[in-house]
Amino acid sequence: MLHRSTAWVGATAREIARAVRRGDTSATAVVADHLDSIRAYDRIVGAFREVRGGAAIAEAEIVDDQPDLANLALAGVPVAVKENVAVTGLPTWNGSAAARRPVADRDHEVVRRLRGAGAVVVGVTRMPELGLWGTTDDAETITRNPWRTDRTPGGSSGGSAAAVAAGLVPIAHGNDGLGSIRIPAACCGIVGLKPGRGAVPAGLGSNDWYGLAENGILATTVADAHLGYAVLSGRTPNALTEPSGLRVAVSLRSPVTGVFPDAGAKKGVSDFVRLVLAQGHGAVRADPVYPPALAARGLATWFAAAAADAADLDRAALQPRSRRHIALGEKALRRGLVRDADRAAWRERCRHWFSDGGYDVLVTPALASAPLPADRWSARSWSANMTANTRYAPYAAPWNIAGFPALVIPVGVRADGLPAAVQLVGPPGSELLLLALAGQVEQAAPWRRHAPGWPRMAAARS
Repeated sequence: MLHRSTAWVGATAREIARAVRRGDTSATAVVADHLDSIRAYDRIVGAFREVRGGAAIAEAEIVDDQPDLANLALAGVPVAVKENVAVTGLPTWNGSAAARRPVADRDHEVVRRLRGAGAVVVGVTRMPELGLWGTTDDAETITRNPWRTDRTPGGSSGGSAAAVAAGLVPIAHGNDGLGSIRIPAACCGIVGLKPGRGAVPAGLGSNDWYGLAENGILATTVADAHLGYAVLSGRTPNALTEPSGLRVAVSLRSPVTGVFPDAGAKKGVSDFVRLVLAQGHGAVRADPVYPPALAARGLATWFAAAAADAADLDRAALQPRSRRHIALGEKALRRGLVRDADRAAWRERCRHWFSDGGYDVLVTPALASAPLPADRWSARSWSANMTANTRYAPYAAPWNIAGFPALVIPVGVRADGLPAAVQLVGPPGSELLLLALAGQVEQAAPWRRHAPGWPRMAAARS
């Protein structure tokens, strides 16, 4: 169906790319429309650090003139990029002016791949300082959840998730060191994929957070998440193979002692299992065994990653919570608490857990409770941030330490009106299987693609 150019805000990436390839609209018109929407509505959610404006229009015009336009998987698709990877002509902000790096003279590899597929970078999205936290704010702006603006969109890819949930872009880049794609996806009711280790180029910070951090994608549909993942991983976006007869392990156990899922989190898992069973798959209750040392080693690595990324920064200019994190990281390194062998042992233990149990997929809650309030968390103490983060979002981190792929999808709405979500985890190389299973669930019970009332500009013009 031919859409007016002003109706493309809220469309999927696949719909936009197909229309641009066919000549039903132009990349320039689509990007201009999304820029109008960002200018009108980002003041509400605060998703973007910097919007490219005229530079994005010029980039879209180049896409329209491409001789191989018909072969571009993301032809004319407006995308947002998280502010901790290099985008030519922009500073790499890393969550604050104190952590900002100089203007980049070339794109990070994942940005190069997005642009090579015909996507147009409309701006860079906000994150907490150094990507350390599960909320997104700084002294300048509190980034807000489009579902309820008194709640956080999560972190650290909070700006990217808010932009997608509000319909300001159809897909966005994010990255994930201890849940930084999956936590915002759960908060904002969208799809978030953290690929397994090595599936997508990382190149994050000084050392990829000791191998924990991966680049990935946020989207409103499984099909768009698959398309984005294919581009980032250098794959051809062929149709997903529909799975059958999977053995799904179901676990509510929190990796953090003393933290338990609330009623909304439990219901999300229950609803997901019901849908999986209806598709002919099997489900059994099975808890991974999280060793007591895992949390301590994970924390030590998190602290040390902050220390490595801040090695050449002015510590005095950083937020107090970041300075405390960095100091703890230096102490952990001095004491020899950050060891490749520990991470390798956990990875091998997880491999055996999946294979010995015959599990294809593990499902857990995505969050233990509702998203935190949208507030100036950057001004609060380190201990207040640590306590809040670990209590609401304990389920993601073990799978960064293992390097396994993990996917978050929405599963309806909680009693408080916020989105419910689950996390799907699989062994190495199972990204497409996770996406395929999620696609089955989406087809059986489609979720709301955007937060209620969004995208407002598209609704007003349709």
